[in-house]
Amino acid sequence: MGYDIERFVGYVNEGLLCSICRDVLEDPLQAPCEHAFCTACIHGWLVHHSNCPEDRQMIDVSLLRPLYRYMKNDLNRLQLHCKNREYGCEMVCSLESIDRHERECEYSQIPCSNAGESGCLAARRLSGICKSFFPCLRDLTRRNKLFRSEMICRVEEAKHEMESRLDSQRRHMVQKESVLQNEIEELKSQMSRMMSDVRSLMAAERQHRQELEQAELEKREL
Repeated sequence: MGYDIERFVGYVNEGLLCSICRDVLEDPLQAPCEHAFCTACIHGWLVHHSNCPEDRQMIDVSLLRPLYRYMKNDLNRLQLHCKNREYGCEMVCSLESIDRHERECEYSQIPCSNAGESGCLAARRLSGICKSFFPCLRDLTRRNKLFRSEMICRVEEAKHEMESRLDSQRRHMVQKESVLQNEIEELKSQMSRMMSDVRSLMAAERQHRQELEQAELEKREL
C-alpha cells in the first residue's frame, strides 16, 4: 500500500499515484507501459494477473523497473505530515526524509521505560515527566532524537534546494555555451566567405593588370 494522500501538503501529481491503491507511491516500480505502482501492490496483483491493471498490457515481474530519476526526484520532494500527527506531532517533512523522522518521532506510541508506569506511553510525555511526576529517561532521549531528526530533515531539504539551484545554473551555463558556440561558428562562416571574396578580388585584379599590360604592348606595337 502507498502513503495516504490525505497526509500530503498541496497538490500531488497524478503520475505519482499508484495505479492500484491510488495512494502516493511507496517503494515504487514502473512497468514498460510507464504506469507506476507500489512494490507491494504490483507484486500482489501479479500473483493473480499477468497484465497491467491500468491498460491491460501484458507484463511480468522481470519487466518492472525503478521510476525514472526525474519522477523519483519529484516524489522525494513531496511534503507530508508525520503519521503520528493525531498524537500531537506537527512535523512536516519531505517524503525522502519521513521514514527517518518517524523512526525517531517523539510521538510514536511506545511503552515508557519507567518501570513504575506500566500504562504510560512515551509519546504522551511532552514535558519529559511521567504520570507519577518522575523524570522519564527514555522520553528525554526520544525528545533529543526528535530534535536531531528535525535538524537532519532541514539539512537534507536545504541540500536538495542547493542542488536544484546548481542544476538550474548548470543548465543556464550550458545554454549560454551553446549560444556562444553558435555565434563562433557563424563568425567563422562569415570570415570564410570574406576570405573567399578577397581571393576573388585579387584574382580579378591580376586579370585586370594582365589585360592592361597586354593593351600597353599592343599600343607600343602600333
